[in-house]
Amino acid sequence: MSLKNPAMDSIPEMGKNHSETNTSSINSLASSSSPSSSTSSRYENQKRRDWNTFGQYLKNHRPPLSLSRCSGAHVLEFLRYLDQFGKTKVHTPICPFYGHPNPPAPCPCPLRQAWGSLDALIGRLRAAFEENGGKPEANPFGARAVRLYLREVRDLQSKARGISYEKKKRKRSTGASQQIQAALHPPPPPSSG
Repeated sequence: MSLKNPAMDSIPEMGKNHSETNTSSINSLASSSSPSSSTSSRYENQKRRDWNTFGQYLKNHRPPLSLSRCSGAHVLEFLRYLDQFGKTKVHTPICPFYGHPNPPAPCPCPLRQAWGSLDALIGRLRAAFEENGGKPEANPFGARAVRLYLREVRDLQSKARGISYEKKKRKRSTGASQQIQAALHPPPPPSSG
C-alpha cells in the first residue's frame, strides 16, 4: 500500500538519484536520522517526497538553480509545470459546461492540478524549507506572488467547476468546555477595599 497522499498522486517524483543535488539542504530532510524516522507520519513522508521532487526540479532546471537563488517566481514556474500532471477538469469560459460541477458529457477542456492539492503542497514545502535551515523571511513558498497565484487558481477553478471553496467554520465551544475553562481559570477574588 502506498503512503502517498491521494490528492497529490498526480505529482511525479522526478528521478530517484537525489545524491547529486546542487545544494546540501535539499537532501538534509531525506537523509536526517531521527528516532521517529522509522515511524514517520503520512504527512512527513509526503513532505519529504515533495521536497525531493522540488529539489529534482531545481536540479533539472535550465540553468540549474540552487535553493538559495530560488524565488517565488521559480515556485510559480514549478506549480505551472505540475499542471501537466493534473487530473482536475477546469472548464474554459467558452465551454458549455463552464460553472457546472457535474457536466453531462466530455469536453476538451484542460486537466489541471486541483487548487486544494496545490495549496497543501505549498504548505508542506513551506514547512520543509524552514525545517532544512531556510529563514522564514526568505521562504520562496511563502512569497506574496505564490499566495496571489493560489488565490487566483482557487477563484478560477471555483467559477469554472461551479464549486465554492469556503473556509471551514470553527465549531463554537460547548457549555462543557466553557465550564472546564472556568474551572482552569477561575476569576480573581474580589478585592477588599
